[in-house]
Amino acid sequence: MNTKSEGGYKTDSKDNSTSHRGGYCHGAVVHALQQCGVRHIDTAKRYGCEHLLQRAIRDSGVKREDLWITTKLWHSDYGYDNTKKACLESCERLGVEYLDLYLIHWPDAQVPGKSNREVRAETWRAMEELYEKGLCKSIGVSNFLISHLEQLKEDCVITPHVNQVEYHPFQRPQELVDYCRSRNIVFEGYCPLAKGEALTHPTVIQLAKKYGRTPAQICIRWSIQNGIVTIPKSTKAEWIEENCKVFDFTITEDDVEILNGMHDGRHVSWDPSFIV
Repeated sequence: MNTKSEGGYKTDSKDNSTSHRGGYCHGAVVHALQQCGVRHIDTAKRYGCEHLLQRAIRDSGVKREDLWITTKLWHSDYGYDNTKKACLESCERLGVEYLDLYLIHWPDAQVPGKSNREVRAETWRAMEELYEKGLCKSIGVSNFLISHLEQLKEDCVITPHVNQVEYHPFQRPQELVDYCRSRNIVFEGYCPLAKGEALTHPTVIQLAKKYGRTPAQICIRWSIQNGIVTIPKSTKAEWIEENCKVFDFTITEDDVEILNGMHDGRHVSWDPSFIV
């Protein structure tokens, strides 16, 4: 379990992520909330399912105050005024009065005539105000590298509470993890199964047999033991249950190091390294 209360941030590693790929399953979300104890819902405007989650949350019967809801600002809404408007619209689609965590989704602003740094700075100033007013209990970024975070540090006041980045055995950006920890930025890892690529790797399969677990559980447990707030995604109830059953065993330090050694730098999602 990883928690952080500073800046209003607090979460458990029992998370449920949605995405714009792979579809959306109402029943799976309700099952995760009702039967699996999941309380962190990670979504985004980009995924197109905020309005669907409103119904799923309602149907689950779980109280709003017991949930941790994260959504993200897409680059088409960057800029000071647009950011505030987009936040209110996400709240309306989700059927909530506030967000537990609001993230800038991507470091590339794509605004003609303005640098990425300039747009990120004015966007973050709006995020700071949303945080100060309590509309967002925590604010952060996603897919930001050290260079992007350093620029934000120079341009703005509040340090991001969270940086959500791709993290799995093939993509373990330890320098970025260490940097975030040095600044009290919670590092969240998405794609912990490398979109399924890690599940067929011989090393992962071998360790799954050794511990009597599934390859998915090995990957998720490894990520948690590395101190990462881990966000798996699934549209199948049985896989959500499997993903949650990772708190009753421990991978030895030697085996964690074996998995750490699988890092080869590959991305299965977006690669932000070319964005200035």
